[in-house]
Amino acid sequence: MEIHFEATRSFCYKFGRYTVLAEIQLMPEVTGGHEFKLTDLANRVISKYLTSEQQQIKVKKAQSDKLEPIHSIIKFFASFIAKEQGMFVRIGDGIYRSKSAEDISDVELEEAALDDGDEDAAEFEGWIYAFSFPVLVKSGVPFPIKIGKTIGDVETRVAQQCKGSASFENPIILGQWQVNRVGPTELAAHNVLKARNKWRENVPGTEWFDTTVAEIQLILNFINNPSM
Repeated sequence: MEIHFEATRSFCYKFGRYTVLAEIQLMPEVTGGHEFKLTDLANRVISKYLTSEQQQIKVKKAQSDKLEPIHSIIKFFASFIAKEQGMFVRIGDGIYRSKSAEDISDVELEEAALDDGDEDAAEFEGWIYAFSFPVLVKSGVPFPIKIGKTIGDVETRVAQQCKGSASFENPIILGQWQVNRVGPTELAAHNVLKARNKWRENVPGTEWFDTTVAEIQLILNFINNPSM
């Protein structure tokens, strides 16, 4: 099935993410729980859609004048995305297998349910956390702070959220507050800050607000103790 396309890095990214990885996940080697070499399966999908001539078309690398064939760039993107998203279990030397139930912890399952807005998960005890980056932190005045929730370890969650980001700085955890109903509490805190016009809407990522740790603390105190 030959396809027509514009030879760009954007095409390679989208093809690697939405075609190559999507089809690999459905292959018998993967669904059967067997070990597989990711690049071999990627080559199979690429050859299904692109001719040999199309695969050899050269595209300029992102930060140099060096040219790479399309088939290589697609495989690079597919491998990178698979690792970043933890799609498979890495055995070593490019060998992977699909995740089994034993590979997924209860915390991961509950975090996924919480992120998806599951009503039962929203009732879990957990942590509201706030973090930012050193270059953004200011003293005594509002600055960009991300406010999130987790039922697991805050440091692990923040590291997970910043993984693969374009920032060259490590995040700073500014505060963490244990609460009984983590889903509704986070939503309430966000809504208060949005009502105060503190939401940074047009920025990469979500849940960023121009606020202070003191303001977050006061909001959470009110949410958890409305009679105060």
